[in-house]
Amino acid sequence: MSMAPQAEPAALAPPAPGPQETDGRTRERPVALRLLARPEVGVFLGAVAVFVFFLIAAPTLRDGGSMATVLYQSSTIGIMALPVALLMIGGEFDLSAGVAVITSALTAGMLSYQLTMNVWMGVVVALVASLAVGAFNGWVLVKTGLPSFLVTLATFLVLQGVNLAVTKLVTGNVATDDISDMDGFDQAKALFASSFDVGGIEVKITVVWWLVFAALATWVLLRTKYGNWIFAVGGSQESARAVGVPVTFTKITLFMLVGFGAWFVGMHQLFSFNTVQSGEGVGQELIYIAAAVIGGCLLTGGYGSAIGPVFGAFMFGMVNQGIVFAGWNPDWFKAFLGVMLLGAVLINLYVRRAATRR
Repeated sequence: MSMAPQAEPAALAPPAPGPQETDGRTRERPVALRLLARPEVGVFLGAVAVFVFFLIAAPTLRDGGSMATVLYQSSTIGIMALPVALLMIGGEFDLSAGVAVITSALTAGMLSYQLTMNVWMGVVVALVASLAVGAFNGWVLVKTGLPSFLVTLATFLVLQGVNLAVTKLVTGNVATDDISDMDGFDQAKALFASSFDVGGIEVKITVVWWLVFAALATWVLLRTKYGNWIFAVGGSQESARAVGVPVTFTKITLFMLVGFGAWFVGMHQLFSFNTVQSGEGVGQELIYIAAAVIGGCLLTGGYGSAIGPVFGAFMFGMVNQGIVFAGWNPDWFKAFLGVMLLGAVLINLYVRRAATRR
């Protein structure tokens, strides 16, 4: 019995040309949304708005010398805001940062004057002391598991009391003695507190250091293994440890970076004014943290950049000097900063949610 030949299946027609359907997981987001997802974009737009506002409200800011003053004010905040931002990306923050600046300056000033030593010996000892304070904060944090708020609040109170008590005990006053006539002062001042001329405008060396440190911090965050560790421990400490990230080393060194920043700013203050008041520094830690938060860093960690705090510090400097140049009552400064901080946080939150929405 013969079988009938089977018909060959018809060839499938090629699909009609046109856009292919994709689901939300594979659809590429627009460039604008990807840019808005960057932590520094929101604060950059805010900094531009504040800059334009004060250029209109305070015409004297259009002068090059006035802008140099704004940059100087911003740099003294920004140098400390950078390590504070890295620490916040790592999931912690340091309430002792403000008084630690004064501790380093007092250490260098009193040691150099009382022992009639070259000021560079005081500078080196102050660096060791500042790094030790940071290492202590980090070590207590990782060994006890206590929140950084409690650990650094305790350090803040200790340093505040030590600054006042030791200064009075050693000098009989609340300020250190003038060290401007001591060996090595001119060389140290050239490094930490000098100025240079740009087109007839005097620019402080701290502006250069601020930008150098910002570039270095950006490179560390985006191009090194250590930068990956910072984001990892800030995102989830236990998950980071599970994949081999040295959590203890990362946390301690981040606190030591804050100590380094406190040392550098302390040396700038010492060699700018030749003497240091022991009661200063209280409240500055909130300025540093606010500059980092305005710059896009989250208090919960795992998110942020080094460029954002640069713009955050610039906004602080612009507001601080802009109010003065505009002839307004400077008592409004802190109120203005509070509004700016809350506004920046809300804008960053909205922008980040909009940018990540599918």
